[in-house]
Amino acid sequence: MAVPLIQHDTPPAPANFRTDLDLSVDQLTGLLNLTQQVKNSRQRFASSLKGRYVSMLFEKPSLRTRLTFELAIKQLGGDCVTQVGPVAGREPLKDVARNLARWTDAIVARTFSQETIEGLADWSGIPVINALSDLYHPCQALADVFTLKEHFGHLRHLKLAFVGDGNNVAHSLLLCSSRLGMDCSIATPAGYEPNVGIVEQAKALAAESGARIEVTNDPIAAVHGANAVYTDVWASMGQESEAQQRRQLFAPYQVNAELLARGDKEAVFMHCLPAKRGLEVTDEVVESPQSVVFDQAENRLHVQKALLLTLLQ
Repeated sequence: MAVPLIQHDTPPAPANFRTDLDLSVDQLTGLLNLTQQVKNSRQRFASSLKGRYVSMLFEKPSLRTRLTFELAIKQLGGDCVTQVGPVAGREPLKDVARNLARWTDAIVARTFSQETIEGLADWSGIPVINALSDLYHPCQALADVFTLKEHFGHLRHLKLAFVGDGNNVAHSLLLCSSRLGMDCSIATPAGYEPNVGIVEQAKALAAESGARIEVTNDPIAAVHGANAVYTDVWASMGQESEAQQRRQLFAPYQVNAELLARGDKEAVFMHCLPAKRGLEVTDEVVESPQSVVFDQAENRLHVQKALLLTLLQ
């Protein structure tokens, strides 16, 4: 018998998880609480998705995202089918979406373009989960804030510093932290700042939660007093042609022991992985006691279980 997925006081589930903002603040905090329950009691939820099937669409290579979603679905009693390669091309996206909706109960998509995520959601009529796009990486941000809550016991007024490229991970961290009352400082080279519109959204949300948002070109200022120091690869998939130029521009933004020491003395180091050791971060920092990168990776599994339970209730 399936375990009831939500309590009566849990906010209604969103239709999709296309961007971080598809979860309201109440839904976000409820999902973090559910994640803790799922992590603490795997067997309690072992048949919650029995008889449910999920389509997995992967335009980009993946280790953590693909395996943690597949494991999450199976450990909840469901099953999945996976396609690797372009989502559309042989036929229109709207036809792909409607076919998948006839066969399965939800879609998890890791795509090059946010437009693909939006199209799947518009045409399928079943829950669509953004497992990564060019603009957002919302599942990663959920795992990150859960990891911080687990480590520090709270989130409000923690300071998260992200150093490097103002990419999809930075966008999702901005939108997630700003609603939870976390201060967020982003440091990038000039010309590589996060999307202006997303920064403005985060600042408006921060004004409601009491958080502070800062975008700067100074990594030392961003990291000063931070409880968590986060970085990501300097050239994401699809940006390989820019890799050499970026190495030169981003060299002052490497997270090494000296930069990490600018944070709080109890600061943790975070990375969504895979890490280019010796580029955006030194091996010393990744392997240090301050590193929680593998906690983040593990928590992808638990938070995605909670997300699936929330969307498929």
